[in-house]
Amino acid sequence: MSNAQQLLLEGSSDAVGFVGGALLGWGVSHVLGLDLFAQGYGAGSIAAIALVGLGGGLGLKLARLWRKRKTV
Repeated sequence: MSNAQQLLLEGSSDAVGFVGGALLGWGVSHVLGLDLFAQGYGAGSIAAIALVGLGGGLGLKLARLWRKRKTV
């Protein structure tokens, strides 16, 4: 695999993992009744923001683990 293909795989898998995880975090916050886009920064809004951030980070981590296993 060429360097350009490797970089494309790395970037696209990171992006898919991050966005997928963030969407999953948003879905969990929505199911819990937390409004991510609420006016102001109430406790529910901050909790929803944290869930989206955690989901994005976990999705990115899973994408990197997947890529590592694929190359070994």
